[in-house]
Amino acid sequence: MSIFSDQDSTEVKDTRQRILEAAVKVFSSKGYHETRVDEIVEASRTSKGAVYFHFPGKQEVFLTLIDELSGLLEARLAQAIEEEEHGVEKVDAALRVCLETFGRYQRLAKIFLIQAVGLGSAFEEKRTEILDRFVRVIQTNLDQAVEEGQIEPIDTEIVAYAWMGALNEVIIRWVLTGEPSPERVHRTLRLTLLRSVGVSDERIAALSELD
Repeated sequence: MSIFSDQDSTEVKDTRQRILEAAVKVFSSKGYHETRVDEIVEASRTSKGAVYFHFPGKQEVFLTLIDELSGLLEARLAQAIEEEEHGVEKVDAALRVCLETFGRYQRLAKIFLIQAVGLGSAFEEKRTEILDRFVRVIQTNLDQAVEEGQIEPIDTEIVAYAWMGALNEVIIRWVLTGEPSPERVHRTLRLTLLRSVGVSDERIAALSELD
C-alpha cells in the first residue's frame, strides 16, 4: 500500500515530470558538466528537496532522461514493427520510427547521442546497452528477411552494427546543425542501407510509395 493518497501520488508524479522536463532544457543548453542542480530546481519551479526526493543527484536525473528516450523509442518501434509482416518492411519501419522519434525529441536526442559520450563508465554502459538493444531489433528483422528469401544470407549482426553507426552519425550531425532533415535522411539511408543487403530497387521504390 502506498504511503501517498491517490491525490498525493498524482502530485508526486507531476512534480517528477516537471523536474525531468526542466532537466531536458537545462542539460541540452548547458551540457552535463555545466548544469547545476539549482538550475534544474529553478527551471522546474520546485525545490531542491523535491529534486532530491525523486533523484539522488544530477547523474540520476541524466540517466533517467536517457531511459525515458529509450523507453519511448522501444515502444514506438514495437508498434511499428508489429504492423508489418515481412523482414525488410520491418527493418524499414524501424529506421523510419527511429528517425521520427529523434526528430520529434531533438533535445533528448542531443543528451543521449552527444552529451552522454565520454562522461564515464555509468553513462557509456547505459548508452551502449540502449544502442545494442536497437541493433538487436535490426538484426532480428534482417534474420527474418534472410529466412523469407528477401535478402541473401549475410552476417546480420555486423550489418546491424554498421547500419546503427551510419544512423548514429547522420542523426548527430542533424542534432548539431539541423541538417539534413530526418525526411531526407530516411530517403537516402533507406536506399543505401537496403541496397547494401541486396534489396532490389523495385522493392525499395514500393516501400517509398507507402510513405
